[in-house]
Amino acid sequence: MGLRSPGWLLLLLPLAVLIGAYLLVQRRRGRYAVRFTNLDLLDKVAPVRPGWRRHVPAGAFCATLGLLVVGFARPTADVQVPRERATIVVAFDTSGSMEATDVEPTRFVAAQRAALAFIDRLPERFNTGLVSFSGSATVAVPPTTDRVVLRSAVEQLTTGQGTAIGEAVIAARDAIRSLDRQAETEPPPAHIVLLSDGSNTVGRSVESAAEEAAAEKIPVSTIAYGTPDGVVDLGDGRLLQVPVDGPALENLASVTGGDYHEAATGEELQAVYEDIGSSVGHRTEEREIWQWFVAAGLGAALIAAATSLLWFSRLP
Repeated sequence: MGLRSPGWLLLLLPLAVLIGAYLLVQRRRGRYAVRFTNLDLLDKVAPVRPGWRRHVPAGAFCATLGLLVVGFARPTADVQVPRERATIVVAFDTSGSMEATDVEPTRFVAAQRAALAFIDRLPERFNTGLVSFSGSATVAVPPTTDRVVLRSAVEQLTTGQGTAIGEAVIAARDAIRSLDRQAETEPPPAHIVLLSDGSNTVGRSVESAAEEAAAEKIPVSTIAYGTPDGVVDLGDGRLLQVPVDGPALENLASVTGGDYHEAATGEELQAVYEDIGSSVGHRTEEREIWQWFVAAGLGAALIAAATSLLWFSRLP
């Protein structure tokens, strides 16, 4: 929490003096009562003394003043607000290693299901595109709000050979650029979500692609999908070890300002997509919350008035 006009807090100094004076008066009043030696007569004159209740109106009144002073200081708080516009490009690894069965039924099928669920949860006004990559990268669907076309493209993905992670980032970047050129207003914020289970084997390096995305302030959130025990059946009894490789993806996310995630099951991948969706679907804004303090101050004033009327038949 911050304050936009902290100078108003100087008014708390007189309030502190007022509270100190009140405490001093109460202490002197107690001493005077002790000097009244005829306690039997005191009980007859004032058989029921207010005790702690006499301090409630005063305390509520001081709280009112304090809360109003803080309200004048214009306090702020960081709040999450939905984004009205954004461009999201999902880069989907379709390399042969995605056929590994360490994730049921396969990495590829589980990733398809999670991607479809992720797309369905994005706000309708978000432009969402799809890039598939194996030995090369292809923009399967340019960023669009048409979820039917996007879902159909995800469902029709097939696997191939090679893993061109760097090319996928550049293809996604180019798709975002193309949409930005068509925009009549200021382009919306963009984000690339890249899922892969292996190392970059063809095309440009991941490092150079990361630098280009970072230069255009396009964060790339990456998901390393699979387990170290992944195996692909090549037929004729031949098995190929395809352990997930995350360091390059982690560096890609770090350089571009995105987030790095690891997922070893379909459920974990689903949770990762939910986390990414919540981050790109909202932004943090600093907003003034002085209304809260003024409202609390008015509530304290009502307490002061109500208790004074109820217990002492007068307003404070």
